[in-house]
This record gives sequence, structure tokens and C-alpha cells, in this order.
Amino acid sequence: MPGPLLDTLKGVKQPVAPIWLMRQAGRYLPEYRELRAVMGGVLELVYDRESAADITVQPIRRFAFDGAILFSDILIVPHAMGQGLEFLAGEGPKMSPTLREVELDDFTPAYERFEPIYETVRQTRAMIADSVTMLGFAGSPWTVATYMIAGEGSKDQGPARLMAYRDPARMQAICDAIAEVSITYLRGQIDAGAEAVQLFDSWAGSLAPDEFERWVIAPNAKITAAIKQSHPDTPVIGFPKGSGAKLPAYARETGVDAVGLDETLDPHWAHASLPEGMPVQGNLDPLLVEAGGPALPARCKTILEAFEDRPHIFNLGHGIGQFTPISHVEELLEAVRG
Repeated sequence: MPGPLLDTLKGVKQPVAPIWLMRQAGRYLPEYRELRAVMGGVLELVYDRESAADITVQPIRRFAFDGAILFSDILIVPHAMGQGLEFLAGEGPKMSPTLREVELDDFTPAYERFEPIYETVRQTRAMIADSVTMLGFAGSPWTVATYMIAGEGSKDQGPARLMAYRDPARMQAICDAIAEVSITYLRGQIDAGAEAVQLFDSWAGSLAPDEFERWVIAPNAKITAAIKQSHPDTPVIGFPKGSGAKLPAYARETGVDAVGLDETLDPHWAHASLPEGMPVQGNLDPLLVEAGGPALPARCKTILEAFEDRPHIFNLGHGIGQFTPISHVEELLEAVRG
């Protein structure tokens, strides 16, 4: 039987909003830190299927969330495309050589890197209850491209934005290639047991409106259409962080089943502006969970009331912070579940 989260994604409003949190499987959990101390870095954990499955399930054991999000990283796609990837302590991901230095054709693909990810999905699905929805994901082409071009996270995604203006044909080829690989990757996750997938466009907010149409809406529409063709019953969640007033166009034009909202959006505006009946996900500020205090349950109440007339999955506006106290997550759950 499908659980409340999957039912919500399919348009069925629940009496109590289901909940999962972005980055819920990660470094705010002491059990994650203990495992990482033994296993090493992020990539070692991601590619070790037993460890990755255990990490995926850790927050389910502790908090009984309604969804288990695959423990992985959006940069697995460019790594499988042949770009070098490492995670440096305190610095985040580093990719080499960058697409400012070489061409896509210079990479030697290693698509076998997807296999341990698929096995993680299989193992996780076997470890969780039927009522818990297994969530897969991929980074959206624009966001993945920004890392492939700059070689790391960048303040305003300037290198990718410059390439898009100076050489739109090259940027188009890069985004098309990422989209095609991502379609294969997501289909593999679904075949392995993912019941819904999320497209993370974490840097969508840096683009001007015309650029947003070309580099966010169009590639996400392409991926969503391909998933709908092969797996028509699998919901797709789109999360274009920072999209602001461009979110309604994204919701209408990409074909996604649900949209994730970042913390900067007024939930009442979102409810009034998005297509009627479309499931939404969000949108508590992760820093408020870290801060705690009386503002936390008050804000939860505001969000829940704003979406009381449409299918709603409670979530954060972005990933949970590594310094978030466990007790504050428990307070959040109490506020949502009552």
C-alpha cells in the first residue's frame, strides 16, 4: 500500500501533512558522523552501497519520516560522465578538469558508477516499511553544469552564466548531455525501487527570466517528459530554488507533479499562484530549525494553514544544517504532527 507521501504526490490531500527533510540523511546525525569517521569521505560513503543504504535509513529509524531520500550527491552524474570529482574537507566538491579547460568529448564516461547507487536504492527499499516512500533524485542540468564549468560551487554561478551568454550553443550541448544521462540515471533508480524522484535545481535563482526559461524550464521539461514516457506512474518533484515569481511558469511548463518551495516564498502567495490542486512541498527555513524557540512551531503553523486546501508535503526550504540540534527536529515533528 502506498504511504501518505506518495498519495500526496499523486494529488490526495492527507489529514496530517506527510514530512521528510532535504539532507535528512547526513551530518547533523551523530550516527552518520560515527559511520563517516570509520568509512572516510562522502564519495567513499556514496559508493559503498551498504553504508549508503544505512545512512538513508538512519533518519527513518530516528524520526519515522514519511520518505527516505537516497543518500548520494547530484555530482554523481558528471562523475559518471567522466569528470574527476573529490570532496575536500571544509571546501566542498572539486571537479577537474573543468569545462572551461576541456570539452565534454574529452571525458571518458564511467557509467558503471551508477550501479552502486541503484543497489543502494534496492537495499534501502528492502529495509523500510511499505508506508515509507523511497525517493530518488538527480541534479537538474543547469545546476550540474555550473559545477562542471566552474569546477566547484560559485557565489553567483558567474562562469556558467558567462558561457550561456557568450556561447549558448555550447551551453545547450552541455545541458542536453547532462539531461540525457540524468534520464538514464533516474530511470535506473526507479527500476531499482524509487517511487518518486526529485529534480534539484539549487542554483536556478541566479538566472534572468529569459535564461531561466532556457536553462531551467526547458531541460526539466525534457527530463520530466522522458520519465513520464517510461514510468508514467512515478511522480516527479521539481525544486527550482530561488525561482521566486518564475515558479508558477515552472509549475505549468515543466510537467512536474509537485513543486518544492524554498524558504523565501510566501506560502500564501504560492497557494494563490500555483495551479489548483498541484501538490506542494516546503517551505520552512532550515536556519529556523537550527535556531529553535517559539518561532519554530509558529512558522510551522503558518505554513500548514497556508496549504490546508491543497496536497502538501512538509519540508524545509533547503537542506537541514549540520549543526541543527536533534531536539529541534523533534520539536518540528511535534508541530507538524501534533
